[in-house]
Amino acid sequence: QVQLVESGGGLVQAGGSLRLSCAASGRTFSSYAMAWFRQAPGKEREFVAGISWSGTTYYTDSVRGRCTISRDNAKNTVYLQMNSLKPEDTAVYYCAADQVAISGPTMTPRRFAYWGQGTQVTVSS
Repeated sequence: QVQLVESGGGLVQAGGSLRLSCAASGRTFSSYAMAWFRQAPGKEREFVAGISWSGTTYYTDSVRGRCTISRDNAKNTVYLQMNSLKPEDTAVYYCAADQVAISGPTMTPRRFAYWGQGTQVTVSS
C-alpha cells in the first residue's frame, strides 16, 4: 500500500509559478513510477508529467518546457515545478503511483493504482 499526500496548490496570476509536492508513505517508494495528472471542471483527468523509478521524465506537450517533474527518493517525495502558468492550467492536480513502466503522455489514469486527494491550482488572467 502507498499513501500519497499532495500540497503546494493555490491561486496564482498568469505567468507565475507554483511547486507541487507529493509525499508518499512506504519503504519501496524508489521502485514506483510517479506521475501528475490534472482534471479541470467538466473534463477528463489527463496526464501532465511522469517520472520513472530510474528518473526518466515525460511530459504532455502543453506543459513541456514550463514544468519539471523530479523526485527525491530519500524524502519519498515527488515534485512538479510549474512556471509560466496559464489560465488553462487551472485544475485539480493529482499525484499517482504504481509499479508500472511510464510510457508517456498517453498513459491513462487506470494504469495507476494509488492516488492522492488532489490539490487545487487556480491561475487567474
